[in-house]
Amino acid sequence: MGKKFFVAGTDTEIGKTTVACGLLAAANQLGLRTLALKPLAAGADNIAGELRNEDALALMDSASVKLAYEQVNPVLFDPPIAPHIAAQQAGKRITVSQLAGYCRGALMTSSDFALVEGAGGWRVPLSGRETLAGLAVELQLPVILVVGMKLGCLNHALLTAEAIQRDGLPLAGWVANTVDPQMACFDDNIATLKHFLPAPCLGVIPRLQDAQGTHVAPHLDLAQLAL
Repeated sequence: MGKKFFVAGTDTEIGKTTVACGLLAAANQLGLRTLALKPLAAGADNIAGELRNEDALALMDSASVKLAYEQVNPVLFDPPIAPHIAAQQAGKRITVSQLAGYCRGALMTSSDFALVEGAGGWRVPLSGRETLAGLAVELQLPVILVVGMKLGCLNHALLTAEAIQRDGLPLAGWVANTVDPQMACFDDNIATLKHFLPAPCLGVIPRLQDAQGTHVAPHLDLAQLAL
């Protein structure tokens, strides 16, 4: 059924979807059948009377295996806030087992390279008892970590990598995404991450005028994922 990965980030708004679309585009260029899911999202636009999430739509556009929107993004909340708060406001409950069930159903579709993108950082709460990290654990997916390159990213990246490993999952690789193009000592920070993170760097994404997957793909190296 091909290789499957969970895409996590060091924070919210650091380019998980941008990198995921780049990974999908790079895999497409290798002739692989690609599939992507965004099981949980908070933040919706009204498109032709239907609530849709921008990140989920971008993933759908980049994946070569086409699924229905409801398969890609089964749980969507309108306000762009923490998912457990959005769920409380909507009078709904999110559980890891529920999200895992949605993902397993969609992942039964044949593909060579599949990504499940998280929401926010690794420890985003789903409820008073569970976090979204539990979904990656339940699905037993190796993790690709997107590091948002800005001041503070070293601590965020190392703590997230530690948490992933503590949860018993392998860190398959990491991608540096330039959030702050004016970041001081950028190359030194990349070198520090390469030294401390226990996984290969799959690429360094510069600040792009157009961050479509096809423009991100040339900055990524999928060879280290052994596809």
